[in-house]
Amino acid sequence: MTATNRLLRFLALPICLAATLSIGSAAEPALNPAALVYKMPDQIPWGPVNAAGAQSAVVVGHPSKPGFYMVYNKWIKGNHFSHPHFHPNDRYIVVLQGTWWVGTGPKWDPEHSSVPMPPGSFVTHFGKLVHWDGAKDEDAVLLIMGEGPATATEVTEEK
Repeated sequence: MTATNRLLRFLALPICLAATLSIGSAAEPALNPAALVYKMPDQIPWGPVNAAGAQSAVVVGHPSKPGFYMVYNKWIKGNHFSHPHFHPNDRYIVVLQGTWWVGTGPKWDPEHSSVPMPPGSFVTHFGKLVHWDGAKDEDAVLLIMGEGPATATEVTEEK
């Protein structure tokens, strides 16, 4: 047996052990659930698409109850819009994906009176003031935050 073969045999076990340990350490570390909790995107509980063409997933609190809430809202592409309405409290919205179109007042005219909000935009809907919104040619995903209960009161559309 040559010196090279003896060296390789001598190093074979430590090399295999090191490889095994490096593969094992590549696994995700266990996180303390008392310190944080998380959901991956495929674990977000999206509800069905409603008649207006929007879909929601409650992630913190609940908008129908008193207290702070956070909701993902997805407007489905295809000129889906809410009609003029208002909420009792302020709502804070971040556009996460797509272009979200917003309008104000009782005159509902998405084609001529809406303004595009690209990803990264921050919008405040002030309580008791009329607005409407939706998506045109691409889905728009929003993160909406506010104080509940977050009812919506429809407003008679101005012609």
